[in-house]
Amino acid sequence: MSQALVLVLNCGSSSIKVALFDAASRPLPRQPAWRGKVQGIGGGNPRFDEGGEPEAVALDPARPYPAALALIRERVRARLGERHIVAVAHRVVHGGSCYLAPVRIDAGVLADLKGYIPLAPLHQPFALEAIETLLHAAPELPQVACFDTAFHHTLPEVERMLPLSWDAWERGLRRYGFHGLSYEYLSVTLPERHGELARGRVVAAHLGSGASLCAMRGLRSEATTMGFSALDGLMMGTRCGALDPGALLYLMEVEKLSVEDVARVLYHGSGLLGVSGVSPDPRELLPREADDPRVAAALALYVRRIVREIGALAAVLGGLDLLVFTAGIGEHNAELRRRICAGLEWLGLALDGAANAAHAAVISAPGSRIVAAVEPTNEEWIAARAAAGLCGGAPG
Repeated sequence: MSQALVLVLNCGSSSIKVALFDAASRPLPRQPAWRGKVQGIGGGNPRFDEGGEPEAVALDPARPYPAALALIRERVRARLGERHIVAVAHRVVHGGSCYLAPVRIDAGVLADLKGYIPLAPLHQPFALEAIETLLHAAPELPQVACFDTAFHHTLPEVERMLPLSWDAWERGLRRYGFHGLSYEYLSVTLPERHGELARGRVVAAHLGSGASLCAMRGLRSEATTMGFSALDGLMMGTRCGALDPGALLYLMEVEKLSVEDVARVLYHGSGLLGVSGVSPDPRELLPREADDPRVAAALALYVRRIVREIGALAAVLGGLDLLVFTAGIGEHNAELRRRICAGLEWLGLALDGAANAAHAAVISAPGSRIVAAVEPTNEEWIAARAAAGLCGGAPG
């Protein structure tokens, strides 16, 4: 096992992230031995990035995704040397109500997971394509699916139910929750940094291109903003978040949009991009808001929805002890954190401006009734740990 590695793949529609973890070390190191990313898949400027200057790469325009997977295999092989891969861990967004923990993948599991593609079309099909490719190319190599829905299996029934007919519940229409690998990592690392406070009433804010909140008590999920699909809850980069179903009926009945058209609007043409008309990225929007009313409106709506939902989750928890920001925007955008915290002053949250600007681990002021914190997420390590544990490596 001294030369053993776990490979982690996180496949999206336009990017594939890859990492190698040393499976022989005990506990499993939280940082990978190597990581890389293919981005811009399907676009005109694909690149490979391993932490330095991104490298332009050529991908077959007729089959860009298989070409990107082949590039990943080539770069991984170049990194192995005398070492070998003992397992591959995949972030799989949707595990439905059947898969409540990581699972070794076989043909039957793969077939099950294909049934959830309509619920996570931005991620599920691409993770499954990578799994299927490896099943054919290296059938002896263990592969493990790690589900973004699994952390939320502790949700009480009242949080999982949708207000539809009981028949819909029995057919499996329910709220699942997502970003579970990120929240699972926080359940490990928050007690290390914040002690018993982390076991109290916690709201974690995973704010990236996709975004959600999770209410945790005792390090377990009690409520979350994403539901049946990854469209629900907060306003996101290009996704709408929670939306009056009547608006969808209007788009289809009055404006005559097809189901495909509506899906395209909800997943790709809404959120910060849709409202601003400029970009899904707050880093590009913030410098323009003073001169562009649509950009200002987009950012105001984005913050308002987060503040409102944090308030709702605080009500479910019966109060709030710890607010944690994570993921790309949550970890790195001090201005949006400032605006969100300003909207929560009524709860007793007082921000330390200097700590926030420095992206400190604790950004609330001394004496604040609520501790506000920034905690980098580490979904890759959670997936690697699960695969190492299932396949005989060194779990953390």
